[in-house]
Order: sequence, then structure tokens, then C-alpha cells
Amino acid sequence: MTEAIRLEVGDTAPAFTLTDDTGAEVSLSDYAGRKVLVYFYPKAATPGCTTEACDFRDNLGELNELGIEVLGISPDSVASLTKFKADEGLNFPLLSDADKSVMTAWGAFGEKNNYGKIVQGVIRSTFLVDEEGTIALARYNVKATGHVGRILKDVA
Repeated sequence: MTEAIRLEVGDTAPAFTLTDDTGAEVSLSDYAGRKVLVYFYPKAATPGCTTEACDFRDNLGELNELGIEVLGISPDSVASLTKFKADEGLNFPLLSDADKSVMTAWGAFGEKNNYGKIVQGVIRSTFLVDEEGTIALARYNVKATGHVGRILKDVA
């Protein structure tokens, strides 16, 4: 097993193009000149990931007021993301990274401690990318509950 790379504040955000929950392609470059919060989560419709996604949903207005848009990325299929978005009334794009290449480039896939065992998996992570495409905030191994409130305190 290999330890994941870690992005830090000031790093250039790795470029990506992924398919969203509607089947459209979305690229990080689509957000050039805007702030975007990119968060990685392990699996749609699981308790922790649902809590986190709904937290982003419920706070999207406040994030948008700060000029921040949100993208959620997981290894789920487009069909799973479409259902998750509809079931939870999510109001931001969900992107499918089935081969985990984007997660790996962002340091959001690799070794993690899961209930005392070291496993390979998705590392719940959140990044704020600024208008120039630079990492302005990088958080790894975040907790699903209360995470968005902590992000809002950091960026407000």
C-alpha cells in the first residue's frame, strides 16, 4: 500500500474532467475565475456521506454568498449519483471518479485507518480552490458531521 500524496495551500489544483449526475462532463477549468469547494466522499447514500452531502445542501446558500460553488466527487456510478441527488434533494453537482484517478491526484485515495485496520480507500477530504486554480484550503480525514460549519468558519 502506498501513502497518498497530500496537497497543501498554495499548490495548483490538479485538473480534471469527470461525468456528473446528469451525464454531462464537468471540468475544474469550468470554474476558472470562481471559487469552488471540491469534496471527496467514499460512497453515495451511506450514512456519513448522506450527512455530509445534506450539510453542504443546507449550507449552499451561505457558501454561494461567499462566492463559493460546491462539487462532490465519489467513485460511484453516474446512475448511483443521479439517484442519491434526487433522493436527498442535493443542489450541487456530483461527479463520478470511477477509476479513482482524480482522487489519487488530489491525495483523497490511499492508505487510511478504518476501525484500527490500515486499508486502501477514499479519504474524506475537502479543498477550496481559488479563482486562480490554487488550493486555498486543504482538509484531509474530515468528519462528516459538522464539517461544513468548520469550513464556513475557515473561509468567512
